[in-house]
Amino acid sequence: MKAAAILILATAFAAPLAAAEEVSPVGKVLQLLSDLQGKIVGEGEKSQKVFEEFSEWCEERSKHLAFDIKTGEMESAQLKATISEEVALTASLTAKAEKLASEIATDQADLKASTYIREKESAEFLSEKAELTEIIDTLERAIGLLEKHGASMLQLQSAGTVAGALAVMVKAAMFSAADAERLNSFVQQGSEDGGDNMGAPSAAVYEGHSAGIVATLTDLLEKAQAQLQAAMGTETGNLHAFQQLKQSIEDEIAYGEKELAETKAGIAASGEKKAKADGDLSSTSEDLSVDVKTKADLHQNCMTKAQEFEAEVKSRSEELKALAEAKKALVDNTGAADSLSYGLNQVSLLQKLSSSVDLAHFEAVRFIRDLARKQNSKSLAQLASRMATAMRLSSGGADPFSKVKGLIQT
Repeated sequence: MKAAAILILATAFAAPLAAAEEVSPVGKVLQLLSDLQGKIVGEGEKSQKVFEEFSEWCEERSKHLAFDIKTGEMESAQLKATISEEVALTASLTAKAEKLASEIATDQADLKASTYIREKESAEFLSEKAELTEIIDTLERAIGLLEKHGASMLQLQSAGTVAGALAVMVKAAMFSAADAERLNSFVQQGSEDGGDNMGAPSAAVYEGHSAGIVATLTDLLEKAQAQLQAAMGTETGNLHAFQQLKQSIEDEIAYGEKELAETKAGIAASGEKKAKADGDLSSTSEDLSVDVKTKADLHQNCMTKAQEFEAEVKSRSEELKALAEAKKALVDNTGAADSLSYGLNQVSLLQKLSSSVDLAHFEAVRFIRDLARKQNSKSLAQLASRMATAMRLSSGGADPFSKVKGLIQT
């Protein structure tokens, strides 16, 4: 802006001095300086407005990013806590599932063992029942035969034991050898169990001929029937106990399997929740990282813009100060020259200047050139060139800028 203003100023001085209308050179300079002040102030106001809007945007954007970062950090902490909870829950449920599986396996083994025992007991009972049933049937038939034919068989009267009587009956084809053997085995078993000597009845047993054998067989029949009843009672009790035990074990297995299924479902749900939390944490962490970087970049950019604006404000202040001082110096050095007018028939301002001033002493040109080098400004360099050209073209070699040295030097 300074270069452009000075360029306008130099152009005004370099224009043909033989204007068609009367002008006041000093007044023109003052007007140009005032216009330049106005432009600088206007640009400053525009720049101030733009910077205020930018500052407001920086503040709002920074607030939003700070809120997003805080929210992201809270969400990240919550997700990490959720992941830790789900890991602990999964471990706990896994241990529970293993315990339930072990308990179910034990219950199933117990059920299998108890079922095996029960099947064995049932088989033994059925075998005993079949044997006792056959013995009872054999005894009933033997007793019936003796009661019907015993009195007519002289051989029975000489039999001293049940085995002897059975042998007589087998010999007489009244009884099969297998039936006789079965009864003899039962009698022998009774003797081993500590019962009466059923193999050798007393003499009174044989009173009435075959009546003693019948009585002995009747006792054996009652014993066999009692054993059958006892075996049936034992079987009933064993069956009831087994059914209760089986029902209890099956209930435990069913409950355990249900609880195991729920535990496995809990493990699956916990795994899904952890997986979702892992995904959300990854996304949240990525967004948080972006927000943190964006906020840092925003802060840097806003600080840079603020520094640039501060430098612009300082530069404008210096320009305005220099312009004010230049105007004051110009007025003080020219007196009322700003009110004078010059026509074509009058000697120009440049002609009134001392012709003894050398171009090398033109401080204005040197100042502009120095300023151009310091600021590396092409506009200032061009201005200095035009000023030098204007002075070379002026008649008498006078310094055409002697009245504005105060402006340049300040």
